[in-house]
Amino acid sequence: MIVGTAGHIDHGKTTLLQALTGQAGDTRQEERARGMTIDLGYRYAALAEGAPLTGFIDVPGHERFIHNMLAGAHGIDLVLLVVAADDGVMPQTREHLSIIELLGIPQALVAISKCDRVEPARLAEVQAQVAELLAPGPYAGAAQFVLSSVSGEGVGALRDALLAAAAKIRQRSARGGFRLAVDRAFAVSGAGLVVTGTALAGQVSAGDTLLLGKAGKPVRVRGLHAQNQAALVAEAGQRVALNISGERLAVEQVHRGDWLLPAWLHGPSVRVDIDLTLLPGETRTFEHFSAVHVHLGTQDVTARVALLEGESLRAGHRMFAQLLLNAPLQAVHGDRLVLRDQRAQRTLGGGRVLDPFAPSRQRRSEARLRQLQVLREAEDLEQALPALLEAAPGGLDPQRLERQFNRLRDTWRLPEQVLVVATRQGQLLFDRGQWQALKQQVLARLAQFHEQEPDQLGPDRDRLRRYTALPLERPAFVSLLDELLGEGAISSSGPWLHLPAHKVQLSAADTALWARLEPRLLAGEFDPPWVRTLATEEQVQEAEVRLLLRKLARLGILHQVVRDLFYPEATLRRMAELLLQQATTSPIVQVAAFRDMLGIGRKRSVQILEYFDRVGLTRRVADQRHIRADSALAQLQARR
Repeated sequence: MIVGTAGHIDHGKTTLLQALTGQAGDTRQEERARGMTIDLGYRYAALAEGAPLTGFIDVPGHERFIHNMLAGAHGIDLVLLVVAADDGVMPQTREHLSIIELLGIPQALVAISKCDRVEPARLAEVQAQVAELLAPGPYAGAAQFVLSSVSGEGVGALRDALLAAAAKIRQRSARGGFRLAVDRAFAVSGAGLVVTGTALAGQVSAGDTLLLGKAGKPVRVRGLHAQNQAALVAEAGQRVALNISGERLAVEQVHRGDWLLPAWLHGPSVRVDIDLTLLPGETRTFEHFSAVHVHLGTQDVTARVALLEGESLRAGHRMFAQLLLNAPLQAVHGDRLVLRDQRAQRTLGGGRVLDPFAPSRQRRSEARLRQLQVLREAEDLEQALPALLEAAPGGLDPQRLERQFNRLRDTWRLPEQVLVVATRQGQLLFDRGQWQALKQQVLARLAQFHEQEPDQLGPDRDRLRRYTALPLERPAFVSLLDELLGEGAISSSGPWLHLPAHKVQLSAADTALWARLEPRLLAGEFDPPWVRTLATEEQVQEAEVRLLLRKLARLGILHQVVRDLFYPEATLRRMAELLLQQATTSPIVQVAAFRDMLGIGRKRSVQILEYFDRVGLTRRVADQRHIRADSALAQLQARR
């Protein structure tokens, strides 16, 4: 069990822990000089003979050191709220209580300290104040212990209560990747660099490799302590000290707020969607795009808050919001965070992380708000996944979900309706019904295209993607088309996609014009007339001739070698045959020899050879060309 203190400055938190553990606090020279705690203090003690060690985190009570208090408060199992009998409830008592409520710490006990300084009537008054303070929140009715750390009165009863609470602590799940938020780093003579923190998830063993900090520097765990004892394995819920090593790793490079994580979980983000709650006692309305300090784990990062359901948030209310961070934040779904004002002078509110990889666009759309509602209500991945997929027609990236929920894919129990689709850029998850609906939309839009453009064989993949306007990235759309092609629902003719029954239908005018143009192109043999020449001879517009010849090229009747120069299929095959004949005497294609065989100029010969490069008959290497034996045209000629 890990116990953390909370309470106003000079209310006796450090002295109480000394009475409980027998260990002195405030070991820093500056703390001894000031007579107050300014940073986190750590102790480990067995509360009874034979009992396991309990970890204690002592936090500073001064308002100037709230950021240190926040760094120590994450991950604790029980908070010991200390209220001095002479002062009673004070400002930092209230602020610390708000913070531990926002962090969702499961248990709380109250110590009414310095009872030897006041009369019984004052004790009763302070106890009533504390009960009234706790009444509206999750710690209503928390046990109060009247004590004196100096005389020892009441300390035994508190120790017994802590032992009883330890027996009821719910063990944290060791499932998922190891997560440690670093709160200290120091060098140990003969051992090297040591970092400490509270393990929030997973397990770590000596010999493991982890990534450190925002840059993800690889480090190796040389050894470890769990709850201040040497161990081979440490797990979630324990105070952990790791002896780490890495290339050119120095203590100056490690800071409070860094994380230690496995490589697959490392994913810092500068946009995080949260479920935000403003404290009931906040006197000002929180405005859209306000500047704040964000405290998560031991991190303290500045950010702007974009409200997603309005332009302002009133005290005591909640709303979905997006953090636009000024430095990367490492988070997973369900993490608790606290927001303080821009000057870090008061606590505003806090909440839970819903999506650590929030979108930059359409963050206020109905579909996105539905997803956030699901994430607010869901406790785990399996519970959230069906509804998330329903609100994500473009699919979900499983690698992102792994990081979002800290769950490797081999631990998932996917519902029946979840479909795993392989794309060229990795797998995506879709709802089966939505995936089939996307297929039907493609077929419907392709049929509509044929109705609108009956003289075209069909669009290519990218044009069809634009035409269908589906909410799919290109890799997913290509996988969708591949499935339709594999099922025979659509056909392809070269790059053109069409329904199997679709045939290009030339208009009567196009058919008549082609009947006049075809003999001219055939008669031109290896030097056919250009579009301009054909248009002049037939006394029609160039654009009309060009459009018709391009349609015929898509049908495979013609080949467009360069702009406005088209060769009939039969002529192109004859040129390919001549080229293959030349290759039987020399493996290298000679431009001059090919030119002489065709009886045309060198420029035109090069244009034809470049076309053969594009269609795969030849391959150019430096200044030479070779016949590609694997090309379909070469194999066809060889069979002949």
